[in-house]
Amino acid sequence: MTKKDVIRLLEKIAVYMELNLENPFKVSAYRKAAAALETDGRTLDEISDFSELKGIGKGTNDVITEFVQTGKSSVLKDLTDKVPPGLIRMLKLPTLGPKKIAKIHDALGIDTLEGLKAACENNEVSALSGFGKKTEENILKSIETVLNRPERYPINRILKFKQVITDVIDTIPGVERYDMTGSGRRTKETSRDLDFIVKVEDYQLFTQTMIEQNFVTEIVSQGDKKLSLEIEHDFDKINVDFRFVNGDEYISTLQHFTGSKEHNVKMRQIAKSRGEKISEYGVETPDGLKTFQSEEEFYHYFDLPYIPPAMRETGKETDIDISEIVSLSDIKGDLHMHTVYSDGANSIREMVEAAREKNYSYIVITDHSKSLRVANGLSDERLLEQLEEIRAIDQEYDDIDVYSGTEMDILADGTLDYSDEILSQLDYVIAAIHSSFQQSEEDIMHRLKTAMDNPYVRHIAHPTGRLIGVRDGYPVNMEELFDYAEKTNTILEINANPQRLDLSSDAIANQNVMFTVNTDAHHTDHLDFMHYGVSTLQKGFVKTSQVLNTLSREEFKAYINKDKQSDINE
Repeated sequence: MTKKDVIRLLEKIAVYMELNLENPFKVSAYRKAAAALETDGRTLDEISDFSELKGIGKGTNDVITEFVQTGKSSVLKDLTDKVPPGLIRMLKLPTLGPKKIAKIHDALGIDTLEGLKAACENNEVSALSGFGKKTEENILKSIETVLNRPERYPINRILKFKQVITDVIDTIPGVERYDMTGSGRRTKETSRDLDFIVKVEDYQLFTQTMIEQNFVTEIVSQGDKKLSLEIEHDFDKINVDFRFVNGDEYISTLQHFTGSKEHNVKMRQIAKSRGEKISEYGVETPDGLKTFQSEEEFYHYFDLPYIPPAMRETGKETDIDISEIVSLSDIKGDLHMHTVYSDGANSIREMVEAAREKNYSYIVITDHSKSLRVANGLSDERLLEQLEEIRAIDQEYDDIDVYSGTEMDILADGTLDYSDEILSQLDYVIAAIHSSFQQSEEDIMHRLKTAMDNPYVRHIAHPTGRLIGVRDGYPVNMEELFDYAEKTNTILEINANPQRLDLSSDAIANQNVMFTVNTDAHHTDHLDFMHYGVSTLQKGFVKTSQVLNTLSREEFKAYINKDKQSDINE
């Protein structure tokens, strides 16, 4: 448990209280308690008495203490029992907050999305005080989006569905191995469904365990080779297919169902040219069926290097030299992460220790800057205070370098959040846009160029600001962005958070500039996101030599100690 878990609990209680039309002062108490924890620069373990924090009273202190000690909250449970599930589902509507939902429920007795849709169609909602015709129309549009199952889900949603499934698989006896396949394994930005292959002794036990789960809404089909289900999680539904394997064909089945279709067609053509045939069971050769112990062995059998799943898209990947394409093992550090100083869940030391477990040679601590108040951005004084702590911690380790940095806001008028005097004291500066997304392309490019012109800004974080499946981001002239980055020696980031993957693989393909891939971690667990960022680089066929954080410890230190305009490889 981290401080973030407690903050989320308090905020959730506040929302449920609003849905239950509780006293506004009680609601405010929980929001103030959450804010007090957010702005406190300590981790959960470092806070011995929550009631000492300004904004946390006896009631909220009791709730926090119970949650920390037991992992549960009786207050939240009581509220959950009172609030109809349909009202929780209404929170998915971007046009409605908990107060308005509670008002509609209280006035019209509506507790389902379907009921809300009918009320809007009958003009009952616009007749309520505080709801106009335009609001009613927007609610209707949002309802249609939520009620209609999307054709494809963004990767971040797919990963949440995956977790629901794997949490159950991990409890089933006799499962020797399993993998997600299909577009999910290829880290496509969106997927239609989930596919798994499972090597299991007793498929009937596996099937029975799965179909008994509360999240299963429909059994599409079941048999000795395949189980197909529809599942629901957080009011979203998706189909999941399980293919059962119990012999030596596991690797061939994994490769086959990972795809893509185009990649498999090309591999079959290669096999045919050798007088062989590929199937999900193995490779049919003149000497019989050949199976494999790994996918590396499978590709090497056809005189090919191992082709990572992320690259198996068009078939062209079999025709080119991919030996120089970056891989996860090439990554030597993470240059973008957050701590409890701003909106992260862990301390500097905890982030360092997590990075050491990954055998990283260096990291940069880059908490938010002062204008991003919602993320508890650091004032000049707090930033310099953090700098001293980073330097002290860095001295304690001889196997990793810990650098001071910031993720500095590029403000709406193009100015930067810290002065050059402050920036000059940091080791590594990131700049990013977090506001005024509706500006014109010209204004956005002015902001980005201003940051890239700065002698201390080393890289631009998540350069388009997109969130996959949520927002497209602000308008960026990509050709101009790459040209100016090259001109100013500014690195462009591939943000590995699966909600972002920004820049995208399409944007970075065939670009001759330097990139960096980072997790933007707000929790030690988020350091695992690096896999998704590297997959994005692989899809864009980016070489190891184009990725800043593949530099060795000594090379990266030398790079940081040089002027920004110096060549990286000098």
